[in-house]
Amino acid sequence: MTLCPCGSTRAFDECCGPIIAGAPASTAEALMRSRYTAFANRTLDHVERTHAPEVRDDFNRAEAERLAEECEWKSLEIRRATETGDTAEIEFVVQFRREQHTITQAATSCFRRDNGQWLYISNTLNPQITQHVTKVGRNDPCPCNSGKKAKKCCGTTTELK
Repeated sequence: MTLCPCGSTRAFDECCGPIIAGAPASTAEALMRSRYTAFANRTLDHVERTHAPEVRDDFNRAEAERLAEECEWKSLEIRRATETGDTAEIEFVVQFRREQHTITQAATSCFRRDNGQWLYISNTLNPQITQHVTKVGRNDPCPCNSGKKAKKCCGTTTELK
């Protein structure tokens, strides 16, 4: 069983796999998780396909491919998911490694449901989201949920206490 990169603790084939393969996401949060997983797995057709029509032309496929390739996607944390009818807002934090640096980025994405299918509308970086910093010992499990010890995973380039 391969765990899904989205952090749900479910198997990929039971979580984001079917959505990436074309099944409709049951919630905006499920779509958000599948889009993150698509970046982690470099399956960007799904990311492009789930853009709302009015923002589809803004999708820069070459830039998305470069970003997916250059980054090692470490974790996704959903902080808040609010669905109201056919609209939703997801507040989240992603952590990834790029050019030997671990980067934590907080953002809020907006989604809309059209004909039963959730679609991505926009993303706003939000540095005002409270960052949770966990002190990790060398022999503690890595906070990215890889299952490895911190010293063998993210701790190889980050300062641990």
